[in-house]
Amino acid sequence: MSPHRRLTGPLVIATHNPGKLAEMRELLAPYGIEAQSAGELGLAEPDETGTTFAANARIKAEAAMRATGKVAFADDSGLVVTALGGDPGIYSARWAGPNKDFRFAMNQIQTLLIEKSAKTPEQRRCHFVAALCLAWPDGHLEEFEGHVHGVAVWPPRGDAGFGYDPLFLPDGHSRTFGEMTALEKHGLPPHGMGLSHRARAFVMLADACLR
Repeated sequence: MSPHRRLTGPLVIATHNPGKLAEMRELLAPYGIEAQSAGELGLAEPDETGTTFAANARIKAEAAMRATGKVAFADDSGLVVTALGGDPGIYSARWAGPNKDFRFAMNQIQTLLIEKSAKTPEQRRCHFVAALCLAWPDGHLEEFEGHVHGVAVWPPRGDAGFGYDPLFLPDGHSRTFGEMTALEKHGLPPHGMGLSHRARAFVMLADACLR
C-alpha cells in the first residue's frame, strides 16, 4: 500500500447535497482547508454505477478531480437495514426520489419493516456507512470507511440533521441523530464524540492526511 499523502491546499467537495456539504465543511474547518463544492462550481453529477459505497465515493471524487484539476473529496453514505437485506444501502438517496423526500423514504422503510413484523429493537437493527475518498490529479487515492450502529425507530424524531437522521437511534443513546446538535452528531474530540459514520471515517482521514 502506498504511504498516506498529506492534504494541504484547496479542495473540491464532490457533492450537490447541502446537508452533506455543511457537515464536510465543518469537519474540514479546524484544519484550515478551503473548499468549494461541485454544486457551487456547477459540475455535473456523475452516474453512480458502483456496487459499494467505496466505489461510488471514488466515482464522485475522480469525476470532480478531472473536471477541476484539483484534489477532490467525496463521500458516499447510506443506511443499511439488516431486516431489509441491507436496503436501502447504496440506494439510500434514490429511495427519496427526485425531490429528495426523505420522509417518503422513511415511510417506505417502516412499511417494509411492518411487512416483516419487525417490531422489537433487535428486529430493527441498522447501521450508517460513510465511505470517503480523496482523489489527486496524479491518480493518488486515499479511502476510508466509517460505521455507526443503531436501531430504526418509529415514528421519526427530531428535525435536525438531514436524510434518515430522524429514524436512526445510535447505540448507547436516547436521542436520534435528528434530535442531536451538529456538534453532538459529528463534532470531533475534544468538543464532540465523533459519533456519526462520517465523523468516524473523517477521524481516520485526518490521522492519515491532515495531522
